[in-house]
Amino acid sequence: MRAKTLWAFVAAVLVGILVVMPAVALAPSGTDPDRTNSAKPRPTRKPKPTPTASPSPVTVTLVGAGDIASCSSSGDEATALLLDGIGGTVFTAGDNVYDNGTSTEFTNCYDPTWGRQKARTRPAPGNHEYNTTGATGYYGYFGSAAGDPSKGYYVYELGAWRVYVLNSNCSVVSCAAGSTQEQWLRADLADNPSACVVAYWHHPRFSDGTHGNSTTVQPFWQALYDAGAELVISGHDHDYQRFAPQTPTGVLDPARGIVEFVAGMGGRSHYAFATTSPNRVAGNATAYGVLRLDLSAGGYAFSFVPVAGQTYTDSGSGTCH
Repeated sequence: MRAKTLWAFVAAVLVGILVVMPAVALAPSGTDPDRTNSAKPRPTRKPKPTPTASPSPVTVTLVGAGDIASCSSSGDEATALLLDGIGGTVFTAGDNVYDNGTSTEFTNCYDPTWGRQKARTRPAPGNHEYNTTGATGYYGYFGSAAGDPSKGYYVYELGAWRVYVLNSNCSVVSCAAGSTQEQWLRADLADNPSACVVAYWHHPRFSDGTHGNSTTVQPFWQALYDAGAELVISGHDHDYQRFAPQTPTGVLDPARGIVEFVAGMGGRSHYAFATTSPNRVAGNATAYGVLRLDLSAGGYAFSFVPVAGQTYTDSGSGTCH
């Protein structure tokens, strides 16, 4: 019995040695055989993010005109129908209602037509608004959207653009170089040097219409030109005009000049052209309509949109300086 027990013990030891030896032989040199079955985890690779398209630059619309409403004219009714079908922000380039901009005229003559867009309108005052002392009818109707009643000028952002609304009734609120308004304009332009810029006011710096050029607003143009602004919109003459890029003195300047639109075709009446300037590249004195600007980051597209029954058009595009 002892011999059998001894041989059983020896056999068990030999079997154990045979089982362990292959594992030891397979273990890499310098490694602990007891850890050969514990594989070292591989570093986890983070999945590459799925490429996403860059967001398209936002394009916003600014649409409107000047010299608009009168209870004795149906032109504003026709242009108001255009606004019903065009989204965006509505601008007015002054002389919003005739003849004197009273509260009654705003209620009876403006509100039933362009007043449908009041909630999205950013107005500018014209000379007819100031036929009522302090333009109280105008400021009372538009409220805070018209800015401080003691100033009549303000600024707002529209997409990638900065929009200046100025008061060109210079005998009421000075437009002169060094005036409060002009200095405010220069300071705000300096604080926002990278924005594309459009400005609008009532009296045009350049016009081939009956009223002609207005030199009193040249300080506005100079400040905007110095800052590299793109567009200016005015009214006063009851027609549509577009000028090539110009300096403050009317010299053609394709590189840095400002493009001007006279958009006095809002509906009150029409004025014939009195002259033809070499830098005026488009014009019409018989069609009512609105000026549409589609403003994007770095550029713009424009179009004259005529009322029903009219065929005149003008369109194009440009880039910010």
